[in-house]
Amino acid sequence: MNLILLGPPGSGKGTQSVFLHEKLRVPSISTGNILREAVRNKSELGQVADSYMTKGQLVPDDLVVSLVEERIDAPDCRHGFILDGFPRTVQQAEALDKMFEKIGFKLDAVINLDVAEEELLKRLTGRRQCQVCGSGYHVFFSPPTESGVCDRCGGELYQRDDDKEETIKNRLDVYYKQTKPLIDYYAKLNILKNIEGIGEVRNIFNNVVLALGIKV
Repeated sequence: MNLILLGPPGSGKGTQSVFLHEKLRVPSISTGNILREAVRNKSELGQVADSYMTKGQLVPDDLVVSLVEERIDAPDCRHGFILDGFPRTVQQAEALDKMFEKIGFKLDAVINLDVAEEELLKRLTGRRQCQVCGSGYHVFFSPPTESGVCDRCGGELYQRDDDKEETIKNRLDVYYKQTKPLIDYYAKLNILKNIEGIGEVRNIFNNVVLALGIKV
């Protein structure tokens, strides 16, 4: 089964990707991992990608799609794969469609984890980290025994800059601008499965599996 997994930051996409990998026994692939692996292996495409990354530039869509093609051509993808968070734009989706058509692959379904912005902000802005030992907490879901104090070492907890509300809202704005057209794109192809991403993670996974027509 060949899948795409979509979802905004904080939607639990990474967790569901791991569950799907364990259930389907197919690799979960993210473009970040693909890029790092290609650069580490010094493949021809990896070296081209590295030339952009070392300059702090975005890797072009066509190169990313070529790297995806190179990755899914590996033996472990023979029985399927999960693309985690890619494509991110309609342009990338169109390029991916052309690539699938060229190599004779079919996309079976696109899972979109739907979570309200209020819940996403709660999840993402509630994270705290110890300044001393680096232990992680969450003010709502896994708070320390004493507010602002690390249970492990007694160090002071702080909120990272990239977890602050203004930063998170900017990330979500970018996601919505890029992804709403992408969701509509796959809905028109009748392969989009919208799943509510709120609740116990295993219940969410059960809903994903049911939407795919797989036995729980």
